Amino acid sequence: MSEPTNPSFDIAHLGHVEMYTDRFEESLDFFTRVYGLKLSGQDETSAYLRAWDDYEFHSLKLTRHSTTGVGQIGYRAASPEALQHRVKAIEASGYKVIGWNDGDMGHGRAFRFEDPFGHVFEIYYDTVWYEPQVDAERAALKNTASAFTGAAPRRLDHLNLLSEDVTEFRRFMATCLGSRVTEYIQLDNGRLGGCWFTVNNKTYDLACTEEHGGGQGRLHHVTYATDQREDILRAADIFLQNGVHIETGPHKHAIQGTFFLYVWEPAGNRVELANAGARLMLAPDWKPVCWTEADRKKGQAWGLKTIASFHTHGTPPVSAYHHSDDAA
Repeated sequence: MSEPTNPSFDIAHLGHVEMYTDRFEESLDFFTRVYGLKLSGQDETSAYLRAWDDYEFHSLKLTRHSTTGVGQIGYRAASPEALQHRVKAIEASGYKVIGWNDGDMGHGRAFRFEDPFGHVFEIYYDTVWYEPQVDAERAALKNTASAFTGAAPRRLDHLNLLSEDVTEFRRFMATCLGSRVTEYIQLDNGRLGGCWFTVNNKTYDLACTEEHGGGQGRLHHVTYATDQREDILRAADIFLQNGVHIETGPHKHAIQGTFFLYVWEPAGNRVELANAGARLMLAPDWKPVCWTEADRKKGQAWGLKTIASFHTHGTPPVSAYHHSDDAA
């Protein structure tokens, strides 16, 4: 991990996350009225949502399901040729290949594959650019994608997945997506406690941390970015006013330095608002930052101790996971 890492740039950015909910109407109300995402479209099973400056049709696909958690994670390739290049790398990798699908309301043909822990990924290039359909959705300034309401996150930022072996997940991300590591946690027992990955010059678009709740293939959280810290302080009042469970924050992470606020949406999925400031990974030979177990015991950047539920709560709940295992 001390060696510099170089990006492949076959993948342009994290495009969307599919989130499962067993309380669809309540979750949809939260994400639109309170959290501030916009509804771009809806079909029999899913609502397609986006933040006010996401250029694509959707960045969150909210899907009716018997439980909670993550359905699939979508990355947009940098070009049609880059998509084919990554597909060949994935097919040769030995990881589970699901294959091509026709896409959905927000994007065209996509190639799906799976990590060793059950998380499903897809990569695509052809996408639907968002076009406001009514004047109320149209931004007054031509260089922003649309108007905003609610907590008003600007764009999809990242997600955090849980796995039983972060070292193996790191190999998966490097092999299949060409991701590089920007920061990581080295535990005293020799295991990796967490890794933060990027496919471009953002500080990170995906984090993987060690599973401590007893589940498999679970979601830790999905995060949208705000313009400034003050947006997060205002959002905390909006969540309080609407009876939303605030888990932790507002505060500042030590790792990555993001100003954060974590809440649980009505079905129990954890969502975050975060502001990373102007921090970018511009160095092509960036050397991953190592955080030790002693570093992490100091808590967050300004001393706030990490609460117990942050290490154990993920979706779907472990009880639901074991139930589905038994049913299978």
